Amino acid sequence: MADILIALVLALVKGVGLVFLIILPMVSYTVYAERRVSAMIQDRVGPNRVGPMGLIQPIADAVKLLLKEDFTPAAVNKFYYWLAPACAMAPALMALAVIPFGSYWFGQPMVVANVDVGVLWVFAVSSLGVYGIVLAGWSSNSKYPFLGGIRSSSQMISYELSLGLSVIPIFLICGTLNLPAIVGYQIEHGWLISPIWIKGISFTGIDFGQIAASVFSVQALFKFLLWIPLFISFVVFTISMFAETNRLPFDLPEAETELVGGYHTEYSSMKFALFFLGEYAAMISGCAVIVTLFFGAWHIPFLPTDPRQLPLVWSIILGFLHITVFFIKVAVLLFFFIWVRWTLPRFRYDQLMRLGWYFFFEIALANILLVALILAFYPSPQVSQPSTKASKPAFLTNPIQLGYRAPKVVRNAG
Repeated sequence: MADILIALVLALVKGVGLVFLIILPMVSYTVYAERRVSAMIQDRVGPNRVGPMGLIQPIADAVKLLLKEDFTPAAVNKFYYWLAPACAMAPALMALAVIPFGSYWFGQPMVVANVDVGVLWVFAVSSLGVYGIVLAGWSSNSKYPFLGGIRSSSQMISYELSLGLSVIPIFLICGTLNLPAIVGYQIEHGWLISPIWIKGISFTGIDFGQIAASVFSVQALFKFLLWIPLFISFVVFTISMFAETNRLPFDLPEAETELVGGYHTEYSSMKFALFFLGEYAAMISGCAVIVTLFFGAWHIPFLPTDPRQLPLVWSIILGFLHITVFFIKVAVLLFFFIWVRWTLPRFRYDQLMRLGWYFFFEIALANILLVALILAFYPSPQVSQPSTKASKPAFLTNPIQLGYRAPKVVRNAG
């Protein structure tokens, strides 16, 4: 009982710290970064009045939204009208519970909940975000918000199909749905986004034989063959994430030129801010999933992967470095999302549906078949077969940390 209570307290501390110390400040400054990047692209100045280089602008915006009058139109359905902003914000934060945002820090794994079906949890709770938008559109009792809510429901349902199908090749290759286990696979066999992975370089020396074997070998050839469908999965998954987070060129639910403000037209003050924050929190969650599945999450090439094997001070430094690198990768992807928004025009609605149903759906299905054919001739080494060699870091050799359960072996008596 005491162990369960300690585990719950640690999970609560990690969850509160992740949300309030990292994600919410990151959401605020992602808005600031978007304004600065859009100003750079459009040859404008951008926010520069509040603080040096406008760095205190997010705080000023938060104070302004908190102090604005909270106006509720008379004809709305008040219960669902008030519920919708919370439904839009909460799923994006819940999805972060299974993301491994670091290795170990002070001896604790940097994941709030290490569950065996982490990817399914992300898809399940992320899909709940559509309820906030639909409820906002319906409860506002206005035509433009209603149209925005209908658009959002059909758009998110359409692209969830290609989003889910595009990650099935990763499950086939890694043999697990556990996100820390997928990271462990990438530590051992290379990031899934990389066509080659050089081994044999570390602080202890350089092994030229291992370097040559990692580049010129049959295993390296099959890694390159698997990289082709994995790159297709990355492209489909990333573009589908744009549609899932309602970002340009897929922001049809809130198209200003057509629907005034879309589903949040009738909202003001902090309820409007929750929709705004929910969009950016969903974008951060989506980037975190992309980093975890394709870019090795917190992994830094050629550096140790298990801080627990180092002295205390170096263990703390390496654990903090892993957390920092993870969010640097997320920030780079956020910059890409912002760049795309201010570069591409908005799609027409028929183009949006055609891209999702006529192209991405079929491409994702064909991609699964391609990976299955490659694996039929070359079974990929999976995380579900942990090595017992002492030379490997504990993060890879401890199956309990990876959420692995040993399969039962049935022997034929004959």
